[in-house]
Amino acid sequence: MSSAHRFDRGHTDDLMSFLAASPSPYHAVANTAERLEKAGFRQVAETDAWDGTTGGKYVTRGGAIIAWYVPEGATPATPFRIVGAHTDSPNLRVKPLPDTGAAGWRQVAVELYGGTLLNTWLDRDLGLSGRVSLRDGSHRLVNVDRPLLRVPQLAIHLDRGVNQDGLKLDKQRHMTPIWGLGEPREGDLIRFVAQEAGLAAEDITGWDLMVHSVEPPAYLGRDEELLAGPRMDNLLSVHAGTAALIAAVGSEGLPCIPVLAAFDHEENGSQSDTGAEGPLLGNMLERSVFARGGTYEDKARAFAGTICLSSDTGHAVHPNYSERHEPGHHPVPNGGPILKVNVNQRYATDGSGRAVFAAACERAGVPWQHFVSNNSMPCGTTIGPITAARHGIATVDIGVACLSMHSARELCGADDPFLLAAALTSFLEG
Repeated sequence: MSSAHRFDRGHTDDLMSFLAASPSPYHAVANTAERLEKAGFRQVAETDAWDGTTGGKYVTRGGAIIAWYVPEGATPATPFRIVGAHTDSPNLRVKPLPDTGAAGWRQVAVELYGGTLLNTWLDRDLGLSGRVSLRDGSHRLVNVDRPLLRVPQLAIHLDRGVNQDGLKLDKQRHMTPIWGLGEPREGDLIRFVAQEAGLAAEDITGWDLMVHSVEPPAYLGRDEELLAGPRMDNLLSVHAGTAALIAAVGSEGLPCIPVLAAFDHEENGSQSDTGAEGPLLGNMLERSVFARGGTYEDKARAFAGTICLSSDTGHAVHPNYSERHEPGHHPVPNGGPILKVNVNQRYATDGSGRAVFAAACERAGVPWQHFVSNNSMPCGTTIGPITAARHGIATVDIGVACLSMHSARELCGADDPFLLAAALTSFLEG
């Protein structure tokens, strides 16, 4: 490693392993839960009665996980400190009737999930992952992590103007992956998935399957100061939030209840029972208060003192398109996490939130940067404004600056994941 690296790369190495092992939101939740279990957290079921004991607990539902730690001496009115993130990423997802094909090719019918950058999925070796639902109501994770599918681009000989006129992709006709030769046969894909999972095909009655790039994460550049990998939007934040929560519970005298809330379906609006606009987080916070003997008044007091850092990737200044960025605000890789601001509330940050974030970074010795959109460009959004509006919780939007957001393979500074985790740890410690 070059001497240019300022920090131990152990955290980023671990992030790379987490990304590779989490090709779907369901795998991300399972891997997060495993890390929490090793740190002494225990799973609680939403259908069970909860107790008010101290210690770490977590709830999973589909592609979402909520974890929290009740320290010694916490009262029903003790406020929460929340790190919010999301587990989903834009990709191609398998349709209910997946077996299709044309001209002697066997293909898999897919639907586009989220704001997919279509061209990044072309001519890339793709695996298949997600979960299957069984006749008895249980689920089984599936991960075919080898070259299985490919979305082939049309050769330049048959599209002579592609480099002058730009690539034009029809979402329905041009994004269907191939996975073999011959005529499509109904039930073929699910029979294959069943065999891979060691199941009987007739036991599979539902599925939530998606494709993923099988190319592993990697350090990039002469000095390996950059990190390239899939699904960093937003598993980078899930990983950092998990590490921060585990680190924070080792602190003495926590004045708050630290929480990790990792939701699904952010990339398509968060409107689901596992999305940030659903009731999952609010229900968990309320039940935690009531399990400790609290009243509605205690809940109101706890929520009034609660703060959430909504962590999601943001845009680093692009060297080839710098005119697309706000000229006075140019976040750069390895410059530390970014504070996202939008006065039209596409991000929830205000001046008070800025002070909270700045204090956390200062305690951790972490540099940080500002992000504001160019006034001529529409501003993106994330779970921050949803969390603030739905629960009445003060929320600050932050993240790590990256390039190629929503690509099948994104790029960030190799030091920034550690810097984000350090800032989140400081925040959760109160």
